Amino acid sequence: MHFTLRPFTINDLDSLVKYANNPKIAANMTDKFPHPYTKENGKNFIEFATKNTPTNIFAIDINGEACGGIGIHPQEDVHRKNAELGYWLGEPFWGNGIITKAIVQIVDYGFLNFDITRIFARPYGTNEASQSVLGKAGFTFEGKFEKTLFKNGEYKDELIYAVRRK
Repeated sequence: MHFTLRPFTINDLDSLVKYANNPKIAANMTDKFPHPYTKENGKNFIEFATKNTPTNIFAIDINGEACGGIGIHPQEDVHRKNAELGYWLGEPFWGNGIITKAIVQIVDYGFLNFDITRIFARPYGTNEASQSVLGKAGFTFEGKFEKTLFKNGEYKDELIYAVRRK
């Protein structure tokens, strides 16, 4: 399935809310990604996603709709040579290899546009799909922190995957 990564615009609001308003997606995201996902949440996110230069958060565009998002978040202070990867995709598009390909693209973009040497992701221990796509995209499992995250009334393991500049 064909997709492109592009900056978000306010014209993405309806499709963003359409695909983001899903409890299955919110279950694997931080609490900053709410459910239900409202138009107000979407407006706030688009404002946040479009404020940085160079752009670091992109819409995953499929057939002209923002069907997901992916971003590189450069860190600060002693972590400044690192960036955190975050992503999500609308459920109708799961299982098509889109996220794996999007991760490869954003990693290349991140190393070209930011002064970083490592990109890491922190999936929940219960999110086997995310662990799988990170492995397929060339990330290495670095570690596990047991029951450090508290989501929806339960403790979850936090896993660390990373890829380093070649």
